[in-house]
Amino acid sequence: MSENLSVILTETITPWLVGTLISLAVLTLTITVKSWREMKRSPYFFMRRQAEKRLQTYGSASLFLLLFAVATTVYSWQAPVDSTPRVAILVNAKPPKEEIVAFFENSKPAETVLEVSEIEDLVAAASPDSDAEVIASGPTLPEEFNQVEPLVSLQDNTALGTLSFSTQISDQYEAINPGDLFAEGFYTLYATFAYDDMADGMSWSWLWRHNGDVVEGANELWKYGADGPGYIFFNPDEGFQFGKYTLEVWVNGEMLAQSDVTMNTAAAAAGN
Repeated sequence: MSENLSVILTETITPWLVGTLISLAVLTLTITVKSWREMKRSPYFFMRRQAEKRLQTYGSASLFLLLFAVATTVYSWQAPVDSTPRVAILVNAKPPKEEIVAFFENSKPAETVLEVSEIEDLVAAASPDSDAEVIASGPTLPEEFNQVEPLVSLQDNTALGTLSFSTQISDQYEAINPGDLFAEGFYTLYATFAYDDMADGMSWSWLWRHNGDVVEGANELWKYGADGPGYIFFNPDEGFQFGKYTLEVWVNGEMLAQSDVTMNTAAAAAGN
């Protein structure tokens, strides 16, 4: 019965499944090519970054769908596996000897009794030193995002404005309907900001944290002039998960901007 069901599924469902996977792979591949053209033709850095992220996302999706389609096709061609259980019944088995039975009855695990002093030593070893100092430190820039050496020193008046989060931005890099509470899911989140007294050649880094853990970031030399508007965007492949996301912007190893945004579908729907 199981073999017949496997044959029916292979002959009916598999072709439709493979066709659907190939169609989706072609669609994502088309978007990948379009994103590649936008990345090559766009004259603006932030637009090129956005196109590059789309290229990576849809390129990975295309590869996954193609591999999944190939795996499904290969699996459907395999012969069904006979999973009938084989059971051998020993009708002439001899009963165990009395010596063996007595051995297992008498072989009980020995009880371990700890002295009071031994228990105190174990507790002291597992407990932290009561005299140890707890040093409270702020966020630090991970070493992998601090690889570029600055060519220009940080100015006294160098500053980054407040980070504003939104799912859309204008042509002037201004946030549309900014907020700090969004629903979970798949979309692009923008963080717009204004900068003053920057200089080409400074080293700047940006990194995203989810509930304190770093999930995205980069480090490069600044090449966008002394002042103006800018933005950073993030669209994780796994989608935005429940919790708090934090964006940090560092210049020459100093954090100049930090802001949090919360992902909570229920709270966002309630308008809190």
